[in-house]
Amino acid sequence: MSGKLMPSLEKLASAVLALEEAVDARLDREAALTGAEAEVQRMGADRARLAESLDNAEARAQQLEGANREVSRRLVDAMESIRSVLDRGGSKQE
Repeated sequence: MSGKLMPSLEKLASAVLALEEAVDARLDREAALTGAEAEVQRMGADRARLAESLDNAEARAQQLEGANREVSRRLVDAMESIRSVLDRGGSKQE
């Protein structure tokens, strides 16, 4: 009877070992997935932060562009006023 029992026990031990290896491999894959999911979440948070930063930078650029246009307009007005004064002053001296 023990002659038949030993091969069966060896098969059982081999099957248990294979099962343990499969469980270990599965746990390793799940750990890797958990790490990947955490990385994806961090990347999503970074993306959201960068998008907000970009939106703020674009808004600031628009404000600066508007201020630049206003300064340019005022400079043109000032130059025209100076030309007008110079033209009047030059015509009085002649």
